[in-house]
Amino acid sequence: MKHMNIARKYTFRTLLAPLALTLALVGCGNNNASNNAASPTNAAATTAPAATEAPAATEAPAATDASQYPITIKTALGEAVIESKPERVVTIQWANHDVALALGVVPVGFSAANFGVQDGSGLLPWTKEKLDELGVTEPNVFQDTDGLDFEAISDADPDVILAAYSGITQEDYDTLSQIAPVVAYPTSPWTTTWREQVLLNAEGMGMKAEGEQLIKDTEDMVKEKLAAYPQIAGKKVVWVNFSADDLSQLHIYAPIDSRVAFLYELGMEYPESITSQITDPTSYSLNLSAENVEALNDADLIVGYGNDELLKALQADSLLGKIPAIERGSVAFIDSDTPLVAAGTPNPLSIAYTIDEYLALIGGAIDKINE
Repeated sequence: MKHMNIARKYTFRTLLAPLALTLALVGCGNNNASNNAASPTNAAATTAPAATEAPAATEAPAATDASQYPITIKTALGEAVIESKPERVVTIQWANHDVALALGVVPVGFSAANFGVQDGSGLLPWTKEKLDELGVTEPNVFQDTDGLDFEAISDADPDVILAAYSGITQEDYDTLSQIAPVVAYPTSPWTTTWREQVLLNAEGMGMKAEGEQLIKDTEDMVKEKLAAYPQIAGKKVVWVNFSADDLSQLHIYAPIDSRVAFLYELGMEYPESITSQITDPTSYSLNLSAENVEALNDADLIVGYGNDELLKALQADSLLGKIPAIERGSVAFIDSDTPLVAAGTPNPLSIAYTIDEYLALIGGAIDKINE
């Protein structure tokens, strides 16, 4: 496998110039959006609506038994054919490295987190905690938040590239495939559930059984924590991103988005007044004009990125202040100054690190219904 990767790297360097020209003309314009789509700062990047039903717990596309090689994993962008168990794993974009770390595998390179980091390390606290546990003091972190660093990825000499939760384009995929097999998302950008992320990435490392056990352990932990918050079950919730600079437009994450899928997993659901407006089952968000805010009237709870200052501005607004959840303060705003801002798109490490804080925030907002 190692010899094959060296040959593959030289092929990549040979092809880099014409591919770079192609990407400049076709694909690179999408890199910033694809790299940052998970970020609250890019909340308005996608305007198309999304899925109409509660997201089901789905499995990643089937691969052959992990003990038998080659393994073929089908994704939305192509097939990853892995000839033997990878020894050098690279991950790109959002949190795929956390899955590898949760399974005890230290990537030889991974993308820096592009929001929620309180220093310049590119590491979220749960990532740092796991690296410390595994005895890693100087990880190879790609500073690629402004676009994939294909040269750095190639220099890491990977046997496989994990991108199950990402927004890479077909052009990105084709370029990366010159370096190593790429495990991309199963259906569309930024819509992979945390379970799919675990299963796909685990299969890509030849660790399918370990991935399935990680999912079970995480599910059991969440169920145990939820027992202390019975008020959450059955409540109607909408994830809405507001901008204090422009309250005329609301950005809503759809049920297919992993943030919302996790809210369903906690026992909540979207009101029909929102799901009825969703027309594109592959997109993770939609925009709503403030003139149509009555669609939020059925929400028991609103979740989003913000703080108390934003809530006060919403309550003072002549239109938004009339939304019952906003009027009574049943709003679970996630402040940008806390690690929780990056845990909305969950993975096993972030769930374990933030679940107590997240449930307390949501439960407290719901409690205001009866105050």
